[in-house]
Amino acid sequence: MGILHLLFLLLLVAAVEGRKEKSGGGGGWGLRFRSGSGTFKVVQVADMHYADGRRTGCLDVEVAAGCSDLNTTAFLYRLFRAEDPDLVVFTGDNIFGADATDAAKSMDAAIAPAIDTKLPWAAVIGNHDQEGTLSREGVMRHLVGMKNTLSRFNPEGIEIDGYGNYNLEVGGVEGTLLANKSVLNLYFLDSGDYSTVPSIGGYGWIKASQQFWFQQTSSNLQTKYIKEQPKQKEPAPGLVYFHIPLPEFNSFTSTNFTGVKQEGISSPSINSGFFASMVEAGDVKAAFIGHDHVNDFCGKLNGIQLCYAGGVGYHAYGKAGWSRRARVVSVQLEKTDGGEWRGVKSIKTWKRLDDAHLTTIDSEVLWNRGSNGRRKKDPDDR
Repeated sequence: MGILHLLFLLLLVAAVEGRKEKSGGGGGWGLRFRSGSGTFKVVQVADMHYADGRRTGCLDVEVAAGCSDLNTTAFLYRLFRAEDPDLVVFTGDNIFGADATDAAKSMDAAIAPAIDTKLPWAAVIGNHDQEGTLSREGVMRHLVGMKNTLSRFNPEGIEIDGYGNYNLEVGGVEGTLLANKSVLNLYFLDSGDYSTVPSIGGYGWIKASQQFWFQQTSSNLQTKYIKEQPKQKEPAPGLVYFHIPLPEFNSFTSTNFTGVKQEGISSPSINSGFFASMVEAGDVKAAFIGHDHVNDFCGKLNGIQLCYAGGVGYHAYGKAGWSRRARVVSVQLEKTDGGEWRGVKSIKTWKRLDDAHLTTIDSEVLWNRGSNGRRKKDPDDR
């Protein structure tokens, strides 16, 4: 075996081992908490509105000359290198279909930073993704066929509204008691685009069939986590991702949220009850959405944090002088006195700005085990 060939094999093994540390590897788990830190980190990317790359200009920026979709791409590369997440979640309006000459190529370009950096990623669709050369179904089918994706088209064997309703399980640290349990559950739903009921205008909503699937999935995961060995006393936490805000996002004022509200809440004109479904499920600690680009707040309602991400995309409307941004969520496991990782201890969040320093703002604790969901500022304020 030649020296160059041997060197190549060593580098390949190192790369594989590095990915195992990041996503866990082994045991059939696609996602897993890191063994060194006991953490699992998610970067949420909302509203890229990607179109035709260099040929697509920017909206609401201080300097428009030379600005394009490539500014969005550059931000994502910087963001992913800085945060080194275990999962990237794209929460809809990933492309702006009406301005995309070829929707499939635009989606490929939009997601490319995650693929190029070899990060696992998942996506839902918004209300603009399907306005080009692909139908709503076609957009989701394209997403589930891309590299490194954990996105799924829909649950098998059931009738369900929309496209891209699925869940992902995050395993405990490899080699621990909870290695073969999902200690964090991620739910993804299609919040629709526009109402299909003639007498009801405005945006779409999460339908009864989707809520039934969510409730059944949550119940099954909780039963498995609590009753199967090693038995647990309470459910594993759940996080939910979709695009269009629920009417309950209107529940907050500047005195009871962290972040900013700079535009109205563009929720459906009817309340389909999904917030109540999340409360009743009992495991959901936070829900994350996009859609309203210059809102980026988190507020707690009935024990659930409702969080905007703020807009990432430069071809999306924004606010001149207000940096594009993304939301980061870091989930931390509890460590025993004996040094073994157990279940989730806390869920923290912060935002990264696309400025010269990738500034971190609004760090807070969304949930602490035993805190009954009371929101606290992160003592390690970033």
